[in-house]
Amino acid sequence: MSAVPLVPPAAPEEPAVLRLRDVREADVAGLLARYGLRFVRVEDGAPIPGSFWGESEAGIIAGAVYARGDTPLHSLLHEACHMIVLPPEVRLRIHTNATDSVFEEDATCYLQLLLANLLPGFGIDRAFADMDAWGYTFRLGSARAWFERDAEDAAQFLRELPHLRGLPGGMRETI
Repeated sequence: MSAVPLVPPAAPEEPAVLRLRDVREADVAGLLARYGLRFVRVEDGAPIPGSFWGESEAGIIAGAVYARGDTPLHSLLHEACHMIVLPPEVRLRIHTNATDSVFEEDATCYLQLLLANLLPGFGIDRAFADMDAWGYTFRLGSARAWFERDAEDAAQFLRELPHLRGLPGGMRETI
């Protein structure tokens, strides 16, 4: 009988998704600023303030979006969009968890896909793939199918938000 070396089990691999370190942080900060949000870069390896999911997921506190270099871009945009969907006076009260509303969650997902096109190096096609790889679940089986065939209610919800009218690069141009 030969000895079998004991090798620790491999850590589960995270899906290959684009992360903050893959784009220019100035582009992220500029995009968030267009919607009245502040981008806060967290030191790599440090806990992310306001992160609902922990680990590398983005965090939100009072109009600021927190992320490290390993934060997935879809997570950063998703949390930012939670804040964008809320009226500015409500954003200041947010810490970690933005909403329990299904309508706001759907609008957040829809908006994060639209804003992916405004972030150089990301884009909506990659956002679809990254959301699917990360495990977002949609009735039609994929982010693209939901966006193209089942998200009219989310788009309508965004169109009806008075605080998004007239923003630079705002919703009127994209929805």
